[in-house]
Amino acid sequence: FKKTISEIPIRRRFTFPGKQRDYSSESNPSLTPFTLNPSGQFLCLFPFPLQTTTAATVTPAPKSATMATYDLTPRIAPNLDRHLVFPLLEFLQEQQMYPDEEILKAKIELLNKTNMVDYAMDIHKSLYHTEDVPQDMIERRVEVVARLKSLEEGAAPLVAFLQNPSAVQELRADKQYNLQMLNDRYQIGPDQIEALYQYAKFQFECGNYSGAADYLYQYRALCTNSERSLSALWGKLAAEVLMQNWVVAVEELNRLKEIIDSKSFSSPLNQVQSRIWLMHWSLFIFFNHDNDKTQIIDLFNQDKYLNAIQTSAPHLLRYLATAFIVNKRRRSQFKDFIRVIQQEQHSYKDPITEFLACVFVNYDFDGAQKKMKECEEVIVKDPFLGKQIEDGNGSTMPLRDEFMKNARLFILETYCRIHQRIDMGVLAEKLNMDYEEAERWIVKRIRNSELDAKIDTETGTVIMEPNHPNVYEQLIEHTKSLSGRTYKLASQLMEQSPAQAAR
Repeated sequence: FKKTISEIPIRRRFTFPGKQRDYSSESNPSLTPFTLNPSGQFLCLFPFPLQTTTAATVTPAPKSATMATYDLTPRIAPNLDRHLVFPLLEFLQEQQMYPDEEILKAKIELLNKTNMVDYAMDIHKSLYHTEDVPQDMIERRVEVVARLKSLEEGAAPLVAFLQNPSAVQELRADKQYNLQMLNDRYQIGPDQIEALYQYAKFQFECGNYSGAADYLYQYRALCTNSERSLSALWGKLAAEVLMQNWVVAVEELNRLKEIIDSKSFSSPLNQVQSRIWLMHWSLFIFFNHDNDKTQIIDLFNQDKYLNAIQTSAPHLLRYLATAFIVNKRRRSQFKDFIRVIQQEQHSYKDPITEFLACVFVNYDFDGAQKKMKECEEVIVKDPFLGKQIEDGNGSTMPLRDEFMKNARLFILETYCRIHQRIDMGVLAEKLNMDYEEAERWIVKRIRNSELDAKIDTETGTVIMEPNHPNVYEQLIEHTKSLSGRTYKLASQLMEQSPAQAAR
């Protein structure tokens, strides 16, 4: 999988979540950044929030105050790699949430801290309507290409070995054996292995995500340094996400989660921060990979991760709330999540979380109706929730459609739970539908066994059937809950015992 400088792909495409944008150079490779954060992880942090004005940052002026209020990009971006931020900026530009000029300035401000020189040149030309570019950009590109050539030469011995299928077959699962064998037979030592890491990292900076993913995979097979290996895993996850290899990305995400949960961090805060980063990166996967949103609930709703959300990233409640609403398989965990929504109203709220509070906490159905309208706007303008799919009839947003259907069903179920006979006109108003549409929708829910009721056409009312709780079902539900809590308690005790033994 070796690629020379002239063979590096010149096209960089970020497809997220709707239209495809093509950033290409006619003759030169696009060079992109990937630097280590202070803790040594393979991570790049977004250098500026979109809505903070300082001398070194750019502040796009929103076209709509409402849109900007619900835009989570300033909160999400600081927890992403720089490359993962560009799809968000593209989405903002496509949705015209900010003036194009301000978005282009924001991109250049971001690119100034990267090696994406060709991309920065293209944006500079578009922004200032000129074919001339600053001399420092030209000089920077010469430096980057020279550095790329130097790294390629340093990693050449190990890359040549990895290109030889018969030689690769000599590798075993034992890393110490591999290191000794490479040193004795091929004169490849720690310096060449480190050169492969640097070369892979720079390949990512050059936009060659496929090559970077391959090199990082091989590096992790040879690396004996746990910190470096973890750093390479972050980089490979980013590369797989940017290539939209969602199946592989899920595997890397689970592998990274296992390491974060089992690794001994120097500070608990570092472990919490790693979990926060992991959850932010996972948004790309969970809302693009076809997993009916169960995996995001399995990750975000774990005690350790939910605590991290409540303490440091409450804005992620929007995505967990959306997953609960569109997923009917996690109703047993839903009541506990509603309590979290109620507790965190002072630190974070948006129309989606407020909708749940209106329905299940305050029983404010008029308020829920208003919030449901706002929820639709929030979903459309959110880069993760507003994914469009092209079909024969044009573009559609399956998550929005599923959300609105289940939101209406939540209102219907809760309203019917406290009323035995309901006027169809009143119910249609609560569902934000006209009379005939509401009648057809309720009939469909009854036929699909989603609602235990019947319609009296003469009086125009919905009559709820008495719902007597099943003792056996309640016993099974409580047993499941008790089993889950026992497992969590046992896990906490097992984690605490090694720490006490170390003391």
